[in-house]
Formats: sequence, structure tokens, C-alpha cells
Amino acid sequence: MKPSLIYLFALLFGASTVIGQKKYTADWASLETRGIPAWFNQSKFGIFIHWGVYAVPSYAPVGPGGYSEWYWYQLDGRTDGPHDATREFHDKNYGKDVPYQDLEKQFTAALFNPDQWADIIRRSGAKYVVLTSKHHEGYAMWDNKQASESYGRTWNAKDGTPKRDLLGDLTNSVRKAGLKMGYYYSLYEWFNPIWKKDKQQYINQVMVPEFKDLVTKYKPSVIFSDGEWDLSDTAWHSTSLLAWLFNESPVKDEVVVDDRWGSNTRGKHNGATYLTSEYGSGMQPGVIWEENQGIGQSYGYNRMENVDDYKKSADLTLMLVDIVSRGGNLLLDIGPTADGRIPVIMQQRLIDIGAWLDVNGEAIFDTKTWKETRQWSEGKVPELKESNFMSDYSISNLIKPAKDRAHVELFFTQKENVLYTIVPGYVPQVKIKDYMPSKKVGVSILGCKKKISGKQVGKDFVIDLSGLTPGDLPTSLFTIRIK
Repeated sequence: MKPSLIYLFALLFGASTVIGQKKYTADWASLETRGIPAWFNQSKFGIFIHWGVYAVPSYAPVGPGGYSEWYWYQLDGRTDGPHDATREFHDKNYGKDVPYQDLEKQFTAALFNPDQWADIIRRSGAKYVVLTSKHHEGYAMWDNKQASESYGRTWNAKDGTPKRDLLGDLTNSVRKAGLKMGYYYSLYEWFNPIWKKDKQQYINQVMVPEFKDLVTKYKPSVIFSDGEWDLSDTAWHSTSLLAWLFNESPVKDEVVVDDRWGSNTRGKHNGATYLTSEYGSGMQPGVIWEENQGIGQSYGYNRMENVDDYKKSADLTLMLVDIVSRGGNLLLDIGPTADGRIPVIMQQRLIDIGAWLDVNGEAIFDTKTWKETRQWSEGKVPELKESNFMSDYSISNLIKPAKDRAHVELFFTQKENVLYTIVPGYVPQVKIKDYMPSKKVGVSILGCKKKISGKQVGKDFVIDLSGLTPGDLPTSLFTIRIK
């Protein structure tokens, strides 16, 4: 090897060593310099799983915010008294004197087949999974001593009724299926005796060691923190915990975390955290963000929801396209039953999304935003309410033609020298406004064998689809590939 090459190799090796050994201090300015591992935003699509003791009653009034995983809080935690409908349901089905904790005896997971779950998720096309390791009820889905000791009763799945490390078993199956595994983790717990007595004692003796136990044992690729709103990031000691995660934990180089680390952190610190939107309108390019929603109105399984309360497969696929075109990820939630089954309607929705991605995934995974995220028709573009929580945003409505406003005609993504134009439905001619590709451009439809062509008309690029027959398009929401 030439001396100059030896020097260059040493220089490069030394630089990579310094980067790998960088230590982050317990403050946001330092933590934000880490950045977010690239795999996350490249993955685009993940599956959220809300599963715990709340799957036993699996009850909430149907509607926005009708979250069945909040059952215990609705029963015993509201300052204005119990939720009338929830109390009536509980008294009728379980008895007036039966506490929520006793429902754990019916959380059997008797039909839980982690390999089957992992197979369904793999077939959905999703690249990562986020399971509730512990929701606000405090029940740990793995063998954790802090959960049970702090409540003074068995309050984890391994020692409790399932007699099984549910989290560990699913983790093994998900990774065996070639997907990344992550965990939702609630910082606070509604009724933890130590939390109710002394919040700082709870943080130091329960939350922090429990969190480190989870990370050290199961090595998550994602941590979706939640339940942060009662205290500031300073009170939670969040920057210290994240410094440990990024410096010392076994996942320090791969793990990504969300923005829920204190009452003052949502929507901030994008260099250290990805930003979250919950049943929201999402965000625009320029930040790493993720939209999370259930297939229905609830995250945990809700037996009160009927077929019309579940989003249709076409709407879910369109939601994924819209989010990815704006640079985000979709974390789509499923809620299994207490005996460990993914409801068939949820399985069917996931398989349908996967079938679409089998054809069009090239336009989704590993893509970036284009100069435009979408194209509107002629007319007045509606003013969209931007909200990261419980907005009334619906892309399914925005693609529908209307007399009094413009509608979304096209969505765009790109990679390398390819522009992907995703079309909500067949039209005989697609016009991409203010776009002039090179003269050697190649135009095709993903999954379609029939040849199509495009030509420049002034400043616009026009693609002729009039020669297609109904059977030529592989999917109703289809992708034009322009290379």
C-alpha cells in the first residue's frame, strides 16, 4: 500500500472512531447533534400494537378520542367522577365491587401466536413494529420486577395470568420475520402507589430502572415515549435518560425516539427525536415525523366499534401515500384481543395494504420528497387546519372533486433519477404542471405491462393514458414512474 493511501486510511479510520466514540451530554443542544438514524425515515411504514389488560373489557364509547386503553382511567381516574357509560358497562359485566386490577385474571393470551402476528405484519409491507411494553395502567408485558413491586401485586405478564413473556416472544418472531422491533413506553402511571405518593421517588425507583431493564434486555430499535404531560422534561430527568440511551445502552447507534419526554417537548428537538402526530393533519417536509392512528377510532381493541368505524383499505393506503409524499412515516395501530388474536378485519386491512405495496412499494420505501408534495386541480385550494392532535383532516375527502374548491390530483415522491407520480384514480391524461424532464425520459406504470408515453406541452409534462383498458391498471391508486 502506498504511503499516501496508508495516511488516507488512517485519517478515515480515525475520523470514524471519533464519531463512534462521541459522548452526548444531558442537554438538548448536545443530544440534537446526534441526528436520527437514517433507517427510520427510509422505512416509512410501521405497525403500532396496543395490548394489555384493557383488552379484557375492550370498551370505549365510539368517537374521536374513544380510546379503550383508557378504560381504567375512565372508571377510577377522572376528577369529575367516573365516566357514566364506562361505569355502567363495568358494573353490568364485571360487578360493582370488582376492581379493574382483577380483570387481569381474564387477560389470558391463550391464543397468542407471535409467529402468526409477525407473518401478518410482514405481509402488510411494514418495516418495523412498536408494541406497548407498558401503557398508563402500568402493566408490564415482560418479566419486570419494578412493575409488580411498586403495585404490591403481580402486575406483569410473565408472573401474571399469561405466564409468558409476551413482549419477548413477539420480539423474537418479529425479528425472525426480518423486521425491526420497538416499544411504546409510558413514563407515568395513573394509579401507581409510588407515583401517587411521591413523583420523584417513582421516577428514580420505578420508571428509570424499568426503562433501562426494557432497553437492556430487548434492545429496541424504536422507543415511543408517552404519558409525559404531567411533568417537564427536567422533572422527568429526560435528557439524562436519553444521554444514557445514546451513550451507553446496547442500542446507542440504532435506536430512534419520539418527542414525548416532557410537557414542553412535543414538536421540538428534531435532531434528537422524531416528531409525532396523533389523528392529526401531519407535518410538512423539513422535519422527521410520524403520524400514528388506529384502523378504527381506538388504539386498543374496542368491541363497540363496528365495520363502519374502521377505515377502508383504500383510505389507509391513500393515507400512507399522502404522509410519505410529505416526508413522514405512518405508524398504523392494531388492537389484539385479550386471548391474543388480531381481529380478522384488522388482518384483512393489513394484507390489503401489503398487496398494494407489493406493486407500488418502490414509490414509498427509501424515497424522498420532491419539490412539490402534491398537485391541486384548478380552483381555490382549501385552507387546511394544521394540527398534530385530533384534527379533522381527511385526505380521502381532499381527492374528491368539488364545485367550490380544488382537489388533490397527484402525489409525488422521488429517489435518485426517478420521479414517482401517484394518481388517486384513472384519468385519460395526467398533466404534471411546471415540470420539464430530460428528452430521454422513460415513462411507465408500476405493475403495468402496457407502454405509455409523455410529451412536453409548454412548461407542463403530459402523459397519455387514453390507450389503457380497465384491466391494464394493477391498482386503482396507481404509480407513474418517470426516469
